[in-house]
Amino acid sequence: MKAATERKIIRWLHIILSIPILGYIYGPVAANPPAANAVRWVFLPVVALSGIWMWKGHLLKKKLNRQRKP
Repeated sequence: MKAATERKIIRWLHIILSIPILGYIYGPVAANPPAANAVRWVFLPVVALSGIWMWKGHLLKKKLNRQRKP
C-alpha cells in the first residue's frame, strides 16, 4: 500500500471514530452503559493509537525495517 493511501485511511478512521467520543463528552451517550463502554474501551484507544501512528509512525517503520535487515 502506498504511503499516501495509508495516511488517508488512517486519517479518516481517526476522524470518523472520534465522533462517538464527542457524543460521549457532549451528548447523552454516557447515560447508555453499552455505548459508554464501547467509547471507553474501543473508540478512544483506536483514536489514540491512530493519532500516535500519524504522528510518529514513520519512526516506528524505520526501526522495524532496520531490525528486519541482517
